[in-house]
Amino acid sequence: MTDKPDITSLFEPRTVAVVGASHNPEKIGYKIVENIIACGYAGRICPINPEGGEILKLPVYKNVGDVDGEIDVAVITIPSKYVYDAVKACADKGVKYSLIISSGFSEVGDYESEKKIVSCAQEGGMRIIGPNIFGMYVAKSSFNATFGTRDVRPGGIAIITQSGALGISLMGKTAVMNIGLSGMFSLGNKSDVDESDLLEYLITDDSTRIIMMYVEGVKNGGRLVELLKKATSKKPVIVIKAGRSKRGAMAAASHTGSLAGSDAVFSDIMKQCGVIRAESIQEALDACKYISNSPQPKGENSVIITNGGGMGVMAADACEKYSVNLYDNIEDLKRTFSKVVPAFGSVKNPVDLTGQATLENYKTAIDAALANKDIHTVICLGCETAFFDASKIAEMIKGLYSNSKPAKPLVYSFFGGARIEDCITSLKAVDIPAFSDVYEAVSCMGVLYENYRNTAYATESDQKEEQGIDDPSIDVIVKKALGEGRHFLLSYEAEKVMAAAGIRMPKSFLAKDFDEAVKFAEKIGYPVALKVVSKDIIHKSDAGGVALNLENRQEVLDAYQVILYNCKKAKPDAVIEGVSVSEMMKKEIETIAGAVRDKSFGPVVMYGLGGVYVEILNDVAFRSFPLGRKDILKMINETKSSQLLMGARGEKRKDVGSVVDAVSKLGTILARHEEISEIEINPLMVYEDGQGVMAPDVRILLSKGPEAK
Repeated sequence: MTDKPDITSLFEPRTVAVVGASHNPEKIGYKIVENIIACGYAGRICPINPEGGEILKLPVYKNVGDVDGEIDVAVITIPSKYVYDAVKACADKGVKYSLIISSGFSEVGDYESEKKIVSCAQEGGMRIIGPNIFGMYVAKSSFNATFGTRDVRPGGIAIITQSGALGISLMGKTAVMNIGLSGMFSLGNKSDVDESDLLEYLITDDSTRIIMMYVEGVKNGGRLVELLKKATSKKPVIVIKAGRSKRGAMAAASHTGSLAGSDAVFSDIMKQCGVIRAESIQEALDACKYISNSPQPKGENSVIITNGGGMGVMAADACEKYSVNLYDNIEDLKRTFSKVVPAFGSVKNPVDLTGQATLENYKTAIDAALANKDIHTVICLGCETAFFDASKIAEMIKGLYSNSKPAKPLVYSFFGGARIEDCITSLKAVDIPAFSDVYEAVSCMGVLYENYRNTAYATESDQKEEQGIDDPSIDVIVKKALGEGRHFLLSYEAEKVMAAAGIRMPKSFLAKDFDEAVKFAEKIGYPVALKVVSKDIIHKSDAGGVALNLENRQEVLDAYQVILYNCKKAKPDAVIEGVSVSEMMKKEIETIAGAVRDKSFGPVVMYGLGGVYVEILNDVAFRSFPLGRKDILKMINETKSSQLLMGARGEKRKDVGSVVDAVSKLGTILARHEEISEIEINPLMVYEDGQGVMAPDVRILLSKGPEAK
């Protein structure tokens, strides 16, 4: 495989070949040539068709090898059965990038043909975009190699989409919404070039101010995480992820031949990267437009100005949902708005001008909010009344933007009849953020604040710590288990792994008979716990293989017999090595810590509320590994149960630092030992500050081969 071509050749091509250019105006091969010409592309266009002749006054080459000079991009629009030959011809010619519009590959189950064309391209030093795409558009080079609309408004938003049909629709939708694009990129099956490759260019592209992505599945998650972190430190990134539900994930897999992955993992890793996640296409487009046209807030204090109490309350609810902080300095609010709010109104936030509010009242209130340095953003609402002249309100608001945009972010929501809707349409036409639904308005402000916080967080340093782990000892344990044909570690083996990582576990011994069980129990000191040790029984509790809080010799003897009976009944063919005898720990906060090898993102760590109800309560958070202490602490704080660690209801603060250490060590073990696919400590007992953590039960699974990694 030769060196990869410079990505600049894809975004700023000097020569473009269209393989499968058609003489028929109804064919895709004709539409693409037509779009490239119509959008003002200044480079050389080379239609390729065995018939030769002329298309749209351009000379047609019978094959790509006949083109003299270098070709940066080839657009392939022929049936799938001919694509391999076209790719080989392009690679032999030295083409740098090939956009494969053709479908009929992995998205319909034909993985072999797709692998074959990628291999052929890579051998010749060519990169593949697709197959199964609608093309790409780049504003700076006026390059529209798509079969979508030509009515594209140049601007600062780059859109990367895995769905071709959705991408075509987005080109039309952005034009209607007056959203300017720096680029529109279809990835299709992502057989070679993926989001990460495009991000490498877009991060440093001055013409791109915001990046929006529609994703169905992630293949190289580790690299994507790195590039998203770089991207969000410089510009906002907004992502829509399809396949959130189980049914949706199945649809995504059949649609693009990729796995949707765990939505919880994806969502939390996007937070880790500083990416803003949108629920819908409309929400994403509204957010892109608002961020691109709004100044950055200088603080967290927002004020709602309204003429209707009910609408103000709805906005306050929306602010809580979208994490917009409402300014609550009553004295300052009174000084700022008392002159404009009547006695029967309210200067509290929301500021209620009442139903009698006039155009002048609104103007005075907005001016006062803009003049107050402690108010950083404004949410302006209006219900249609006899005093509320929608046409004049629209003109007044436009006046705020006549010379230059206001120095603070504003958003507007008006509710009423035809005049109100005309008012909103009039404002939107000049890119002023006006909505008929208050939640839509506040969600835009919420996205702005999410980006504001992400930017602030990205500037903080977070040192990744090197964990002192005895890796050779872990290797010996893992190789022994795999050599015996096992894909999990027995409890005493898991204990040795924890010891190698410096994670404290209860004192424990493996008893082979009744006498040993009693001897070890008395050595440890009562109370003790007994757990079956068998390579054939992973879920010990389900098989009746666990007994807790045993207080004396007789209870140990009875429990030993019951455990053997239960396990033999549950799994008659189980080979039982014995029963572990462990000290019973002092009961404290039960959490869960783990690490798993995710198919999309590689090593991923987890933390949350533990115990037997972990799957029911589902109070867990995930992060891609490696990561530093600050990111682990942020992950912990995202869980509802994190308050328990801080000392809820008068209890003493727990040892959060030791929790961070434990999570970091689990991630390190997984990252360094590829044979380990999953580690789970449940519960991870967390004691008072300075007293550390304890891992009474550890489950370690091993990979079953390359497909399990």
